[in-house]
Amino acid sequence: QVQLVESGGGLVQTGDSLRLSCAFAGRDFSSYSIGWFRQAPGKEREFVAVIREGGPIKKYADSVKGRFTISKDNAKTTVYLQMNSLKPEDTAVYYCVARLYYSVNYYSSSVYPNWGQGTQVTVAS
Repeated sequence: QVQLVESGGGLVQTGDSLRLSCAFAGRDFSSYSIGWFRQAPGKEREFVAVIREGGPIKKYADSVKGRFTISKDNAKTTVYLQMNSLKPEDTAVYYCVARLYYSVNYYSSSVYPNWGQGTQVTVAS
């Protein structure tokens, strides 16, 4: 059983930074690919970023590439999403997701069986 708990969301201004955290509880953290999705009001849930288990491979949505950075701390079994140069269009509920081993369909929400409860990020213009 895997539990994911997000934290770090909040209300910021355009151009500000935030760091989201996803605390992983369960076995075999090192075997999980962990990522982030987001969902804005009235919009589809969309992929943001993922970090592959065991290695440095990271994938990002084009909309956040160069601004967001995903990282992990194996000792703390925590994954982070550093978000810089935030824009109003980044406003959404951000969800941490996890799956055992990497999927080539990493951008699809359907491949992740484990989801956190979400944390709200609001970027004011």
